[in-house]
Amino acid sequence: MNISKFVVVGDRVLVKPKSLEEQTKSGIYLPPGVQEKEKIQSGYILKAGPGYPVAPPSVDEPWKESVSTPQYIPLQARVGDLAIFLQASAHEIEYDGERFLIVPNSAILLLVREDDNLEYYLK
Repeated sequence: MNISKFVVVGDRVLVKPKSLEEQTKSGIYLPPGVQEKEKIQSGYILKAGPGYPVAPPSVDEPWKESVSTPQYIPLQARVGDLAIFLQASAHEIEYDGERFLIVPNSAILLLVREDDNLEYYLK
Protein backbone atom coordinates (compact mmCIF):
# COMPACT_ATOMS: atom_id res chain seq x y z
CA MET A 1 0.00 0.00 0.00
CA ASN A 2 1.61 3.23 -1.17
CA ILE A 3 -0.40 6.20 0.08
CA SER A 4 2.49 8.66 -0.09
CA LYS A 5 0.93 10.15 -3.23
CA PHE A 6 -2.28 10.99 -1.38
CA VAL A 7 -2.74 14.63 -0.36
CA VAL A 8 -5.65 15.06 2.02
CA VAL A 9 -7.22 18.51 1.72
CA GLY A 10 -9.00 20.76 4.18
CA ASP A 11 -10.52 19.33 7.33
CA ARG A 12 -10.57 15.70 6.22
CA VAL A 13 -8.66 12.60 7.28
CA LEU A 14 -7.81 9.38 5.46
CA VAL A 15 -8.85 6.37 7.53
CA LYS A 16 -8.06 2.67 7.20
CA PRO A 17 -11.13 0.93 8.67
CA LYS A 18 -10.48 -1.56 11.45
CA SER A 19 -10.96 -5.15 10.42
CA LEU A 20 -14.45 -6.12 11.44
CA GLU A 21 -15.34 -9.05 13.63
CA GLU A 22 -16.64 -11.92 11.52
CA GLN A 23 -18.18 -13.67 14.51
CA THR A 24 -20.40 -12.30 17.27
CA LYS A 25 -19.74 -12.97 20.96
CA SER A 26 -22.42 -15.66 20.91
CA GLY A 27 -20.70 -17.47 18.02
CA ILE A 28 -22.87 -16.42 15.05
CA TYR A 29 -20.91 -15.78 11.84
CA LEU A 30 -21.82 -12.53 10.09
CA PRO A 31 -21.93 -12.19 6.30
CA PRO A 32 -19.68 -9.53 4.72
CA GLY A 33 -21.14 -6.03 4.82
CA VAL A 34 -23.33 -6.42 7.91
CA GLN A 35 -21.16 -4.38 10.26
CA GLU A 36 -20.33 -1.85 7.55
CA LYS A 37 -23.92 -0.63 7.84
CA GLU A 38 -23.49 0.35 11.50
CA LYS A 39 -23.97 4.05 12.22
CA ILE A 40 -20.63 4.34 14.03
CA GLN A 41 -17.37 2.94 12.65
CA SER A 42 -13.73 3.05 13.68
CA GLY A 43 -10.38 3.05 11.96
CA TYR A 44 -6.83 4.31 12.09
CA ILE A 45 -5.89 7.69 10.65
CA LEU A 46 -3.26 7.34 7.93
CA LYS A 47 -3.16 10.97 6.77
CA ALA A 48 -4.71 14.24 7.91
CA GLY A 49 -5.46 17.42 6.02
CA PRO A 50 -3.97 20.78 7.02
CA GLY A 51 -7.13 21.91 8.84
CA TYR A 52 -9.58 24.76 8.55
CA PRO A 53 -8.41 27.65 6.33
CA VAL A 54 -8.14 31.08 7.92
CA ALA A 55 -8.98 34.14 5.84
CA PRO A 56 -5.95 36.32 5.12
CA PRO A 57 -5.85 39.52 7.19
CA SER A 58 -5.94 41.66 4.05
CA VAL A 59 -9.57 40.64 3.51
CA ASP A 60 -10.69 41.88 6.93
CA GLU A 61 -7.98 44.47 7.56
CA PRO A 62 -6.69 46.04 4.32
CA TRP A 63 -3.93 48.00 6.10
CA LYS A 64 -2.11 44.82 7.20
CA GLU A 65 0.53 43.12 5.10
CA SER A 66 -0.82 40.18 3.13
CA VAL A 67 0.58 36.73 3.88
CA SER A 68 1.49 34.71 0.80
CA THR A 69 1.26 31.28 2.44
CA PRO A 70 -2.17 30.01 3.47
CA GLN A 71 -2.89 29.80 7.19
CA TYR A 72 -4.83 26.93 8.81
CA ILE A 73 -6.33 26.04 12.16
CA PRO A 74 -4.92 22.51 12.63
CA LEU A 75 -7.05 19.44 13.30
CA GLN A 76 -7.00 17.53 16.58
CA ALA A 77 -6.64 14.25 14.70
CA ARG A 78 -3.10 12.96 14.17
CA VAL A 79 -1.67 10.15 12.09
CA GLY A 80 -1.91 6.91 14.07
CA ASP A 81 -4.96 7.88 16.13
CA LEU A 82 -7.89 5.49 16.32
CA ALA A 83 -10.92 7.49 15.18
CA ILE A 84 -14.52 6.70 16.10
CA PHE A 85 -16.69 8.40 13.47
CA LEU A 86 -20.16 8.59 11.90
CA GLN A 87 -20.31 6.20 8.94
CA ALA A 88 -22.93 8.30 7.11
CA SER A 89 -20.43 11.15 6.63
CA ALA A 90 -17.57 8.98 5.36
CA HIS A 91 -16.74 8.53 1.68
CA GLU A 92 -15.34 5.16 0.66
CA ILE A 93 -12.55 4.80 -1.90
CA GLU A 94 -10.60 1.79 -3.12
CA TYR A 95 -6.93 2.05 -4.09
CA ASP A 96 -4.68 -0.87 -5.08
CA GLY A 97 -7.37 -3.28 -3.89
CA GLU A 98 -7.54 -1.75 -0.40
CA ARG A 99 -10.48 0.08 1.13
CA PHE A 100 -10.06 3.54 2.66
CA LEU A 101 -12.46 6.13 4.03
CA ILE A 102 -12.26 9.90 3.71
CA VAL A 103 -13.86 11.34 6.83
CA PRO A 104 -14.53 15.03 7.58
CA ASN A 105 -13.33 16.28 10.95
CA SER A 106 -16.92 17.13 11.94
CA ALA A 107 -17.87 13.42 11.73
CA ILE A 108 -15.18 12.29 14.20
CA LEU A 109 -16.74 11.62 17.60
CA LEU A 110 -13.71 10.38 19.53
CA LEU A 111 -9.96 9.92 19.09
CA VAL A 112 -7.96 7.26 20.93
CA ARG A 113 -4.32 8.31 21.24
CA GLU A 114 -1.65 6.26 22.98
CA ASP A 115 0.92 9.01 23.67
CA ASP A 116 -1.19 11.88 25.00
CA ASN A 117 0.21 11.94 28.60
CA LEU A 118 -3.26 11.65 30.15
CA GLU A 119 -1.65 10.37 33.35
CA TYR A 120 -0.29 13.89 33.92
CA TYR A 121 -3.80 15.38 33.93
CA LEU A 122 -5.34 12.64 36.08
CA LYS A 123 -2.97 13.18 39.05
